Amino acid sequence: MTQHGETNPKSEERIGVYVCHCGTNIAGVVDVQGVAEWAASQLEHRGVVIGRDYKFMCSSLGQELIEKDIKELGLTRVVVAACSPHLHEATFRTACKNAGLNPYLCELVSIREQVSWVHTDKAMATAKSKAMISGGVERVIRHAPLEPLRVPIHPDTMVVGGGIAGIQSALEIADAGYHVYLVEREPSIGGHMAQFDKTFPTLDCSACILTPKMVQVGTHPNITMLTWSEVEKVDGFVGNFTVTVRKKARKIIEELCTGCGICQEKCPKKVIDDVYEAGLGYRKAVYTPFPQAVPKYPVMDVPNCTYFEKGTCKACEKFCPTNAIDFKQQDEILTLQVGAIVLATGYDLFDARRVTNYGYGRLPNVFTSLEFERLSNAAGPTNGNIVLRDGKTTPKSVGIVHCVGSRDRNFNNYCSVICCMQGLKFAHLVHERTGAIVYNFYIDMRTAYKAYDEFYQRVLEEGTLFVRGKVAEITDVARRPDEDGHLIVQVEDTLASKQRRIPVDMVILSTGLQPRYDAKETAKRFGLSCSADGWFIEKHPKLDPISTMTEGIYIAGCVQGPKDIPSSVAQGAAAAARVLGKIQQREISIEPVRASVNQDQCSGCRICNNLCPYNAISFVEDRAVSQVNAALCQGCGTCVAACPAGAISGTAFSNAQILAQIEGLMMLNLEEPVTA
Repeated sequence: MTQHGETNPKSEERIGVYVCHCGTNIAGVVDVQGVAEWAASQLEHRGVVIGRDYKFMCSSLGQELIEKDIKELGLTRVVVAACSPHLHEATFRTACKNAGLNPYLCELVSIREQVSWVHTDKAMATAKSKAMISGGVERVIRHAPLEPLRVPIHPDTMVVGGGIAGIQSALEIADAGYHVYLVEREPSIGGHMAQFDKTFPTLDCSACILTPKMVQVGTHPNITMLTWSEVEKVDGFVGNFTVTVRKKARKIIEELCTGCGICQEKCPKKVIDDVYEAGLGYRKAVYTPFPQAVPKYPVMDVPNCTYFEKGTCKACEKFCPTNAIDFKQQDEILTLQVGAIVLATGYDLFDARRVTNYGYGRLPNVFTSLEFERLSNAAGPTNGNIVLRDGKTTPKSVGIVHCVGSRDRNFNNYCSVICCMQGLKFAHLVHERTGAIVYNFYIDMRTAYKAYDEFYQRVLEEGTLFVRGKVAEITDVARRPDEDGHLIVQVEDTLASKQRRIPVDMVILSTGLQPRYDAKETAKRFGLSCSADGWFIEKHPKLDPISTMTEGIYIAGCVQGPKDIPSSVAQGAAAAARVLGKIQQREISIEPVRASVNQDQCSGCRICNNLCPYNAISFVEDRAVSQVNAALCQGCGTCVAACPAGAISGTAFSNAQILAQIEGLMMLNLEEPVTA
């Protein structure tokens, strides 16, 4: 590596530089042909023997061009100036490998994301592209041939989350003949779908289509169900994860319980059910969440149990015919070995109390979407009768407000996907059950998928009145005699270009979806990242929405972002397919870009141990030095930057490579070498 002001020794490498037009993505801002010609002439003394441009370098013809040059020109290094390495690094490495060149002697320079997409001045963008290619050439000269690491794959899989996405994923893997641990924090699998009455657009009974899948999970020989359980710790790496699960005490001996329900029947303590019944109904202190729950075993609500409060009662124990009640039962800690993990932990509903001008929690007859689901459900607290909070009055007029908490810069800026169709479904159910006048207050109607818009047309034909405009306020303060005793929806009707006050008996808030309250904590536990909104980040939003940046951990369903039931099922199946692909390989290759410790320089300060986000660094007590587990390391470079002794180096990211790249970026390598 030369210092500023010195001349560069002539490189002995034979380097090919390939610049991609990417259609007009790059060529529209960068003089691509000029950049390729410049690289061939101005970097010749650095080993560049060919500079080419091509419209789509990632195409089969573009790859064949590189392969041909490697063979015919004897190239020893390749620099491709195109799009992000995340997108096509594997593509160009494969091309090099096919031509007999070590794939790690290829360097990608991102002149799409880092140049053409962020500049409008063509001269400036072209100059920057030249500088970046210059840096890439200096860096690739110092590349060393590497070989990927091979690791075996444990055939067992863990699926975290027992909603419809997790259920689908678990069944797909189990049906293929491999064992699955399904971990669910609630007493039963089923997730939010178990709470719904009907599903749009076909109006299938939610329980009718979900329950058979739940039963399949409960009886499948390849699935171990761990409900009322939570993941506490994840160690290891792709193919060999060690997961610590806390199986919470049900206070029920599952081997003895028959699910007869006598304990629930005899329990004298009633508790408001804030989870399954959304606060509209009651359950006992020992309970199963709903009649079709899987598993069938109840769970004891310790904080609300009279025995744990006062030391008396024990009615459940007295009446249990199989002696399955165990008040002394303790949590169990399980340590499980799995090769891959699917995260399907779902979503939370937006808290409608945050939109104070809509009056939820203050005005009795303002309901959330989940409360209405339970009202309209035949197994719900009102046996499917749609009534007001008094439990008996049928509404004669109902207002349904879309996008509550969604598409709102004060709360969540994104669309929650399901709200429009959910609001249309509610309108149909109100018409069907009550004959009431129904108003749908919407911002934009989004009915994009198969049979969705036809459902919208059906609801229009049923007589639903649509008002386009964002609701400003819901109040019970009457201004006119016809408003007395009603809720008044204040809204700007943007189609009629006027403000309207519409009196109704009931308001249903179509609340949006948001990440689970502990999403960031969960992401940290599994070594993942969250977006600014809190959804788990996928490897690529279009081409790889299932994988994450942590190899071997996949995401499915609403943990990635808002989606409806069909999309969640599809993603659950896709995650399972990805897992099965790994299992059937028996072993996989992983990136050799890893950190390593020079133990002669290590002072044993342990700074790196605490900073590593992948827990890949351990301290060897007898030698008082740190060492890196190459299989756990993801090559992020945190430890390399933090080591005060400079004892840690990163494969393919050495100081020499980085400093050489900086010199190239500054164009300090353009001077011809001094010859004798």
